[in-house]
Amino acid sequence: MAELEMSPERKRLLELSRDRNVSLSKLSEMLGRNAAYLQQFIKRGTPRKLEEGDRRKLAQFFGIFEGELGADGEKSYTNVNAGRTADFASVPRLDIGASAGPGAMPAGESEFDVLRFSRRWLAEQGLENAQLSLIRVQGDSMEPLLNDKDEILVDRTQRPFRDGIHVIRLGDTLMVKRVASAGGGRLSLLSQNLAYPPVTVSVEDVEIVGRVVWKSGRM
Repeated sequence: MAELEMSPERKRLLELSRDRNVSLSKLSEMLGRNAAYLQQFIKRGTPRKLEEGDRRKLAQFFGIFEGELGADGEKSYTNVNAGRTADFASVPRLDIGASAGPGAMPAGESEFDVLRFSRRWLAEQGLENAQLSLIRVQGDSMEPLLNDKDEILVDRTQRPFRDGIHVIRLGDTLMVKRVASAGGGRLSLLSQNLAYPPVTVSVEDVEIVGRVVWKSGRM
């Protein structure tokens, strides 16, 4: 099926996939389907319509009305959730932790859940079109600012670097630190917990994964 001949729901799904930077194969796997399932749906027109359960999961993931993906009006998920789903964006929770201690190898980057954030709130924070994900903190080096098992909202959008709390990759280790320019092509990795001394590294040795823009945690 040529792209110009796509039905509106196929065009919309492809657009959402590109906007969220998530592949059709990953979305297919999220649905418990083979990796080519949504590619075939969009490009070949098979299946002719998404099954109701698949359509609902995709609508919930993207935070959209189910009717945008081809649901009949009377069966639309959005008739039940009108005024709620469209006003919220689903942010993936990733099954990884960023070390706030000596350093830890991440186990993987698979999505296991989502949290919904108000689109209005995201816009107020300058995050309306940001590439966001949630990961957990491991360790105590960022206490009292970030505690072990806190979840942090990470803006992974490519932006000019500025000092602040960042998730970084140093070698194979994922860490959360206050990162500050040290001049001469070097960065200082600073902990909030004074028991951990600062570390200075070369810019080339560090990958800035994203800036920490929000946190949640138990009282």
